[in-house]
Amino acid sequence: MGNPVAHWQILAKKPDEAAAFYQALFGWSVHTANRLGYREVDTNADGGIDGGIWPSPPEGNAMVTLYVEVDDVARYVKKATTLGAKVVMPPQQLPDGDEMAVILDVEGIPFGIMRRRASRRGTA
Repeated sequence: MGNPVAHWQILAKKPDEAAAFYQALFGWSVHTANRLGYREVDTNADGGIDGGIWPSPPEGNAMVTLYVEVDDVARYVKKATTLGAKVVMPPQQLPDGDEMAVILDVEGIPFGIMRRRASRRGTA
């Protein structure tokens, strides 16, 4: 299967303004019709991957996070910690059925590990 980058997320202090900016700049579509009100971004492109926009925590920074798709989130989190990573958000299942975790690599760079629910596997 490999482990592709399957999703990206922009954490923004003003997520609605960020969404409007990217919509105006690139013509991306942003949808919030989901249980979390997550700003799902469709880049309207034939290639590449889609992503989303989420509010950054008040004490956090605005940033972009990449999510790598795996078959077992907990196993990869455990492997990452044995390699020196730190867990920011432990594995958890989201309301839509996807599973994810966020870790800091050995440089302190955050990234996500995700497993899509069965009906979404293979879609970006």
